[in-house]
Amino acid sequence: MINIADNVDAKRFEIKVDGRLAGFADYRLRAEKMVFTHTEIGDEFEGQGLGGKLAAAALDAARDTGLTVVPRCSFIASYIKRHPEYADLVDDSYTTPDDAL
Repeated sequence: MINIADNVDAKRFEIKVDGRLAGFADYRLRAEKMVFTHTEIGDEFEGQGLGGKLAAAALDAARDTGLTVVPRCSFIASYIKRHPEYADLVDDSYTTPDDAL
């Protein structure tokens, strides 16, 4: 079973598989922004689509709470690039190299 939750104390979204931590997406809250700083999936869990599920859940949570997103994490930035339905979440002040978003 896959479970994704916001661990508010740790400031990260965590994805667990059968109760075991499989990965996380670190964030920082800045005013009305959720700044994603790092995403990681454990080696033994790679190739199962868990990173995508984690990114989607984290971005959906930002949308649900009315926050814009600053994708400092390259994984989140590339996920948004591949899933343009999340592009409207990117904060207007965010500047990035042309190939990131």
